[in-house]
Amino acid sequence: MKFRWFVGLGLVLALVLFGTAVRDRAPLRAEFCVAEVGETRAQVDLEQGRWASLIAAIAQQRGLPPRATTIAIATAFQESKIHNIDYGDRDSVGLFQQRPSQGWGTVAQIMDPHYSIGAFYDALVKVRGYESMIINDAAQLVQRSGHPGAYAQHEDYARALASSLRGYSPAKFTCQINPGSIGSTTAVVDDVRAAFGDITVTRKGDSASWPLSGRPDDVEARGWAIAHYLVGQASARGISKISFDGRTWTAAHSDRGWAKDPKASRSVVRATTN
Repeated sequence: MKFRWFVGLGLVLALVLFGTAVRDRAPLRAEFCVAEVGETRAQVDLEQGRWASLIAAIAQQRGLPPRATTIAIATAFQESKIHNIDYGDRDSVGLFQQRPSQGWGTVAQIMDPHYSIGAFYDALVKVRGYESMIINDAAQLVQRSGHPGAYAQHEDYARALASSLRGYSPAKFTCQINPGSIGSTTAVVDDVRAAFGDITVTRKGDSASWPLSGRPDDVEARGWAIAHYLVGQASARGISKISFDGRTWTAAHSDRGWAKDPKASRSVVRATTN
């Protein structure tokens, strides 16, 4: 009888431990990114948020207008749902489904988002008047798609994402994630440099800071572009905290978005890794 009692107790304890382990591994919350601008709520998954923020950052690095970002995001929505896929129609691959056989580069090059985004912008700036052109038409002149009117359906989301990710809609882009991945400050600094160019940065321990100067409205836009970019990369890069312009985002409380923080500098973007 005692043996059976001990076996039963052992089974109960094993089930409790198993349940605890499963619960501990279960996601704390749904993961997604969202841009809320005006009446539009553009919700995307984490990969989409990551690449959309890179599309915006590279446009800023190149000095392109926000409309270029909108065109690029709308195009990526249509072509790959903003996923860096290694398949597609015929030999198409990557964010924009660019084809090696059409001179866009090698498969390895196109699968590098930095390269493919740059290649898209290289083609876009050759379209005369794209800055004032209908977004769908500008995208079609670059892509030469068999579905020439398909890009228009993504304009609202693309505009909201571009407006926030280029910093013109402050604190309007956020990502809800489950914290836990270990980050490297060096990797974050290198990532931001690759996206925005060689901008000033200082490092201290697990934190990095990007000081900004210039006209207040310009500082605000550039600061939010960097801050929103960091949020878009937070899950992949193990970023635990980002602050700027009286607001702070934390991975632990990412479901709350950008919380008010009077200590957050209006001229310095700060990020901390796990």
